[in-house]
Amino acid sequence: MRIAMIGGGYVGLVSGACFAEFGINVAIVETNPARLSALREGRIPIYEPGLDALVASNSQAGRLTFGDDIASAVAGAEAVFIAVGTPPRNGDGAADMQYVHAAARQIAEALTGYAVIVTKSTVPVGSSRRIAEIIRQARSRGRF
Repeated sequence: MRIAMIGGGYVGLVSGACFAEFGINVAIVETNPARLSALREGRIPIYEPGLDALVASNSQAGRLTFGDDIASAVAGAEAVFIAVGTPPRNGDGAADMQYVHAAARQIAEALTGYAVIVTKSTVPVGSSRRIAEIIRQARSRGRF
């Protein structure tokens, strides 16, 4: 099985490393150049007990990879996890969904076949409907 994890922060990195430990091939997409560089060099930018060893062993085994290209990560993935930040929006403090929506658009453009799309980010109730709408509007060739 192959999974694409969009976002290499706390949620995406920990989840991706755990999936890889179960033998699943995981491609983590990180667009922050400094974080991506650190991950590729084996430097873990967050603290979670045991995570550094988990990332190292699964990277070395080839089950956990890091990149910045959503299209190549999504290609052949059976599941795509959206694990990007949802910081509080200025003014009202509601979740800023711009990164989730941008990831959904990029995933839609990259899909070529069937994939389950999972929202792992912390999002408000009803967000899945909006994400599905964004993907449909992108006229993806894939199915989800």
